[in-house]
Amino acid sequence: MKLIFVYGTLKRRGSNHRFLAGQQFIGEARTVPGYVLYSLGDYPGMVRSSDPVHFVTGEVWQVDPAGVVKLDQLEGTKEGLYERAGISLEAPFERSSVETYLYLRRLEGRPAVGSTWPI
Repeated sequence: MKLIFVYGTLKRRGSNHRFLAGQQFIGEARTVPGYVLYSLGDYPGMVRSSDPVHFVTGEVWQVDPAGVVKLDQLEGTKEGLYERAGISLEAPFERSSVETYLYLRRLEGRPAVGSTWPI
């Protein structure tokens, strides 16, 4: 089982939330400073930011191995769209081993949308 931080369409009420069916919602969360969201059209991409005031809000889910495989496929990890990587969150998850999906492609022409992706 892995703890996965989701911040966009995978969140509850999001258009891709069905990919978390059967997984366990743990709680709402926020990254430590150093991350920001960009709009990629209908979904966001989270990247590391050098600005220490940027953070991202989302949810932590406990995901079983089969669920992680489905999420990796959805996020295009084999195609180099996103990578699943460890991330640091604020309390109460500061001591937890949590992973998320970081966007890997170019951001030129993509607007930064800050800390929260609207659902």
